[in-house]
Amino acid sequence: MPSFATEVKNELARYIPEESCCRNAELAALLRMGATITFGLRHTFGLNFTTENAAVARKTLQLLKLEGHGLRTEITVSRSRRLKKHNSYAVRVMPEPSVADLLEHLGFLHDESLNMESDRDLLKKNCCRAAYLRGAFLGGGSVNRPEASYHLELVTGNYGFGNLLYTLMRRMMFPVGFTDRKEDYIVYLKEGDAVIDFLAMLRADKSVEAFEIARNLKEVREQVNRLVNCETANLQKTVDAAGRQVADIRRLAAREGGLEALPKKLRETAEARLARPDASIVELGELLGVSKSGMNHRLRKLHAMALAAEGEKHS
Repeated sequence: MPSFATEVKNELARYIPEESCCRNAELAALLRMGATITFGLRHTFGLNFTTENAAVARKTLQLLKLEGHGLRTEITVSRSRRLKKHNSYAVRVMPEPSVADLLEHLGFLHDESLNMESDRDLLKKNCCRAAYLRGAFLGGGSVNRPEASYHLELVTGNYGFGNLLYTLMRRMMFPVGFTDRKEDYIVYLKEGDAVIDFLAMLRADKSVEAFEIARNLKEVREQVNRLVNCETANLQKTVDAAGRQVADIRRLAAREGGLEALPKKLRETAEARLARPDASIVELGELLGVSKSGMNHRLRKLHAMALAAEGEKHS
């Protein structure tokens, strides 16, 4: 069964923005996350993009062909040697002069100097900001299934790029955090509503619906568990109290005169408790036609008499 993050990425990979500015923004973030720039003959550039998601690889190739005219591309698949043995998909753009035009178009190249951190020129419109974050998620994002904890993150090995994502999401009013883990930098969300809003902004509509359904089920289960735990705790209190009351009554029964020496109301209460050791105070009261407070008062009297009897026994 694929992870929830894979399901989200597969859905987002099928969405192609209509506006060229949005496609540029999404492609730029994708390449920031998973691409390296290569160098060929005569000062030409190439690109190598890698991902473990086949749909992301196809979308990257599609965006490259839409925004970079005449590029020579190829895609290869290799089997990872790591424990889980995922496939790795490599999209390669051969070095040639037209790649420099693409890099300049995306803001990666300024006056023959590489710009490896800032894409602010691509982020002037709200639609482009959303597209940029969609590309970042496709290239280096993950999200937990809502049945577990609420957690979405974007992971990059570049501090400047990570800080740009963090700043961008803060300006878009997301309750975002920023931390590091070994050699990576993580931008993350930990609130269910924020995760839903973020996925909705990326245009993962089906995933948002699935997330909300799972979250509602989770909240119902948690509420039921709280009620069950509360009922269990109350039941345990009732059992413990009944056990103490039965012990008190048995102490009184063992003294001279036994329960017959008790006043009538207390004797009835004691006999009812011995007959119904599992009954609650309310149930005992209903049996004898006494209110809950009245029943508590009688049982407290029996407890005090049992303590007095125990004291006399040891005196």
